[in-house]
Amino acid sequence: MKIKIFTAGGTIDKEYSEVKGTLNFSFGKQAVMEMAGGKIKLNFDYDVESLLAKDSLNMTNADRLLIKKACKSVVENKILITHGTDTMIKTAKLLSSIKGKAIVLTGASQPYKFRESDAEFNIGVAIGALNILEEGVYIAMNGRIYKWNECEKLNDGRFVEKQ
Repeated sequence: MKIKIFTAGGTIDKEYSEVKGTLNFSFGKQAVMEMAGGKIKLNFDYDVESLLAKDSLNMTNADRLLIKKACKSVVENKILITHGTDTMIKTAKLLSSIKGKAIVLTGASQPYKFRESDAEFNIGVAIGALNILEEGVYIAMNGRIYKWNECEKLNDGRFVEKQ
């Protein structure tokens, strides 16, 4: 199995300024690259490509079209996208017309570098799901896999099934 991983920014990759004690609205090394850097022994091939480094609230339709074009153009049929949680469902909707690929979007409620971050967990759930998912677009958050159009983000940041 080979997974194509695209990074698009979001909280998962945000930097923290220890001097100011605040989140910077700049992005450092992608969380997925730091995790894959030898800490975990992976039993599959992967390739990581950075498409964007933006807060998802600042993403434009052109940004989403860039992500779609990238997903359509790769030969891999298993794709993981790290993305900001605020608009990942909007991006997933645009990607939903892509056929023949399993695409999973994930992110984090806190930056990867924070001890309390859910980044590693969410990426692990997403990769595990890509092992068995059929074609379609999915959201991997809070320990669950959702079809993109069957979930919503609550005000407390959790993703749940639509009611």
